[in-house]
Amino acid sequence: MKTVIRAFFRTLRIVLGPVMLLKERLTQPAGVQRAPAEQAAVDQACQSLALYQFSTCPFCIKVRQEMRRLSLPIAKRDAQHDTTHRNALLQGSGASKVPCLQITDAHGQTRWLQDSSEIVAYLRERFAAPAA
Repeated sequence: MKTVIRAFFRTLRIVLGPVMLLKERLTQPAGVQRAPAEQAAVDQACQSLALYQFSTCPFCIKVRQEMRRLSLPIAKRDAQHDTTHRNALLQGSGASKVPCLQITDAHGQTRWLQDSSEIVAYLRERFAAPAA
């Protein structure tokens, strides 16, 4: 019975995965426009961030869409197919749950955010463009 259930969900992922990726591609938000100096500062700040994610995870898609909306060049690390990234995620955060944002501060201290809503709130708080 366990094998049948696994086969069902694997098939479901195979069928729905491309549909989810197509929807993400078709509904990409326009990124915010910043002055070149402002965007350079944002780009520099994003170098201390990394998103551990699965390509077809709906919660990861939610975070990636917000990254696009805020024009954030955050490194994306595939924790589904890359064992190095999966092991780093497991060792650093204590779980292989995605999405997970790795935040490294100026002192080299690392913090991990593991909930998509918390990640989106953090990104909006830190990088939201001021209202014009």
